[in-house]
Amino acid sequence: MIIGIPKEIKDKEFRVGIVPAGVRTLTASGHRVIIEKNAGAGSGIGDDEYSKAGAEIADSAEAVYNSADMVMKVKEPLESEYPYMREGLILYTFLHLAPLPGLTDELLKKGVVGIGYETVSLDDGYLPLLAPMSEVAGRMSIQVGAHYLQKESGGIGILLGGVPGVEHGHVTIIGGGNVGINAARVASALGATVTVLDTDLHRLAYLEDIFAGRVNTLMSNIHNIEEELKLADLVVGAVLIPGGKAPKLVTKKMLKLMKKGSVIVDVAIDQGGCIETSRPTSHSEPVFDMDGVTHYAVTNMPGAVPRTSTFALTNATLPFALEIADKGLKKALSENNALLKGVNTYYGKLTNGEVAEAQAREWEELSL
Repeated sequence: MIIGIPKEIKDKEFRVGIVPAGVRTLTASGHRVIIEKNAGAGSGIGDDEYSKAGAEIADSAEAVYNSADMVMKVKEPLESEYPYMREGLILYTFLHLAPLPGLTDELLKKGVVGIGYETVSLDDGYLPLLAPMSEVAGRMSIQVGAHYLQKESGGIGILLGGVPGVEHGHVTIIGGGNVGINAARVASALGATVTVLDTDLHRLAYLEDIFAGRVNTLMSNIHNIEEELKLADLVVGAVLIPGGKAPKLVTKKMLKLMKKGSVIVDVAIDQGGCIETSRPTSHSEPVFDMDGVTHYAVTNMPGAVPRTSTFALTNATLPFALEIADKGLKKALSENNALLKGVNTYYGKLTNGEVAEAQAREWEELSL
């Protein structure tokens, strides 16, 4: 199989779809890897490293797409990449289609097999390809929030960890999954007062256990969210419905409960956001103000730490890529249920129910 790795073109997206060790693994199994020149530069990986691992270097994204049976990326294709889509192309990347009907249209129209990292799911619900980036984004959310709480950044002027004799900053995390637990880990390590809200009592019990009382837990409901918003200096939106749109748990009306100069980091923005007042932002323009509350809703947060993110992501995505390449698409899907769940579009058919519900479309379960 020919695996193509184009350069990422989203705003300040410095990650790349594979590392040299991954190239070596694929080429050692008899596959060709074609990577666009300078694709790894943002992650500190030069073309010479890829060449030594066995990759072929292409001069353009068009050359990569035209040659590849499977394209391995990090982020969803942008409009300038739509002309490269074609029937039967395997697109293996983060798709986050629920809030992107235009991209969904394109993939369906062109007959692309779209495998979304975010919907590859094990039988117990674990999302192995989303997990490493959720860990990065969760930890980053506290770094980012702490920065924007500083007065010169427009914040209230709070040090999350406080100092002796002074009240510590209050962090409210809505969602106790991978993003939430990693946000809680960093916030509590800084010395902040931390509350995590979730609807799953088993998850809350797990958080109580691992944090040994250093983190407060609350059942997520309207009352508790409102009470937390009154206290919070930093709110982290960490809610996930795999493949589907995130529910709007903080409404515009609720925003008025928050302090002026407080900060919201909506990590759920890739799936539409769990804060009603959020809208997608970029690393070039990461924040906006609404009712005196700073909103950070960058859709590719881990792209800011590409060296860490690229290696972490390849660790997770490579085994599935190798399985597709070694077995062929149909056999790999038929033998790996987790990978089968990752298929969002298949030769003109929408095969993900959550995306279909978010976009009010027809869909059908994929059977091979």
